[in-house]
Amino acid sequence: MSVRKLKPITPGQRFRVVNGFDTITTDKPEKSLLAPLKKSGGRNNQGRMTTRNRGGGHKRRYRIIDFKRDRYNDPATVLTIEYDPNRTAFIALVQYTDGEKRYVIAQNGLKVGQTIVSGKEASPEIGNAMFLEDIPLGTTISCIELRPGQGAVMARSAGSFAQLVAREGKYATVKLPSGEIRFILLTCMATIGVVSNSDHQLLVSGKAGRTRWLGRRPRTNPVRMNPVDHPMGGGEGRSSGGHPRSRNGIPAKGYKTRSKTKASNKYIIERRKK
Repeated sequence: MSVRKLKPITPGQRFRVVNGFDTITTDKPEKSLLAPLKKSGGRNNQGRMTTRNRGGGHKRRYRIIDFKRDRYNDPATVLTIEYDPNRTAFIALVQYTDGEKRYVIAQNGLKVGQTIVSGKEASPEIGNAMFLEDIPLGTTISCIELRPGQGAVMARSAGSFAQLVAREGKYATVKLPSGEIRFILLTCMATIGVVSNSDHQLLVSGKAGRTRWLGRRPRTNPVRMNPVDHPMGGGEGRSSGGHPRSRNGIPAKGYKTRSKTKASNKYIIERRKK
């Protein structure tokens, strides 16, 4: 993993920091694992804008990722490490013994030619997917299921990892990337290792246009709006706009929006750090 700072031969490159892509082995995706990806521009199925500041962007195709890792005890060989425009992490193309190919989230240190496996027979090595009941305590894990068979939903972005802290009864105690500590069923799966592309947070786009290529449109500061557009709009001159809040009036700082009666509250041992 490396980043490169470009020479300032144009204003847009003066502060730009780009990914070295030294772990990427090919720029041609596997055609059988591509799917069309239609842009919504922030509109819902009635054509109404429900998310602001979305639209445009470069055309993409979705890479079908195997988050379930449900070919148990069947070794797969890593063919390539690839860039995925739909996520911050890199992905790996693997091939099973019968010739089937799948994309999986790549972990740091995963190499071409390496063999990975999931299930009961897997050992705690980078890229292997195991049940929480079989993973040694203290192991760094990622791509974690929340319900058995659901597929990975947590710690999937670039550089993310969690830690298996303890086991008690039918639950494992896991410390998540947010700092939250919670119970997860032992029959859920997780992948060993840290998610790849951990230098993603060091990247600097360098110019506004590069953000537009990602499909994000300019955002107006709410204090500069009129009262009809936002609760913080209006006033004479540079007025602060009162307490920071969302467009529908929900306070932005310190206001708890999570329900006190939420069913999953009993599984959370320690809340995330603010």
